[in-house]
Amino acid sequence: MGTPLDIDLDRSSPVPLYFQVAEQIAEAIRRGDLAPGARLDNEILLADRLGLSRPTIRQAIQYLVDKGLLVRKRGVGTQVVHGQVKRSVELTSLYDDLRRAGQDPTTRVLSLAPVGADEQIAAILGVPAGAEVLRLERVRYAGGEPLALLHNWLPAAAGLTSEALARRGLYELLRAAGVRMRVANQRIGARAATPAEARLLDERRGAPLLTMVRTTYDDQGRAVEHGSHVYRGSHYSLEVTLIER
Repeated sequence: MGTPLDIDLDRSSPVPLYFQVAEQIAEAIRRGDLAPGARLDNEILLADRLGLSRPTIRQAIQYLVDKGLLVRKRGVGTQVVHGQVKRSVELTSLYDDLRRAGQDPTTRVLSLAPVGADEQIAAILGVPAGAEVLRLERVRYAGGEPLALLHNWLPAAAGLTSEALARRGLYELLRAAGVRMRVANQRIGARAATPAEARLLDERRGAPLLTMVRTTYDDQGRAVEHGSHVYRGSHYSLEVTLIER
């Protein structure tokens, strides 16, 4: 059973009915009447209760899904999304930030294997082309929801294991191994999800993703890791403080 909703429609208004429904659901979310994870009645029940057509309800729900307020889950139904993760742009890992924010981060390690560095990765890590480096692919979850798909390349001597990476963050493990990270170059962008990314992140094909490419250096100026990550735009944002000079 979904959470009961008190929706009052003005059928004489020029405002489309789907938009009235969507705005009142959005307001219930903002007030906290619909908590993160709360389920809505299915489209048929909502349409019958409000005296509207099913396509009108479907349009209202899709509008809120596109705004990142609702999510459709196979076998579960339509739910209010968990609060968006807001992250300051600092030299910290996503795992560190999620844990600090009480978001209960978990990790699924998809692959961890040595590979030959192509010319681009070799130049970034400062190794010869074809040299062995460690390639890592993970899905990071927050509050049980997939949040990010993470790809990293590291020097082969990093000494990481899948078991450790499933329990702890990459930067935490590097610090424990004595790596002194000091500075990073980072580029942030956006693009549409590929079919494979959409499947792993439980998003629709072509959904907006934030991208982040980062290379981190130690106190000797050596590259210690290079990452290329994508984040669900509906669940994640980056915050930057600007200072006048």
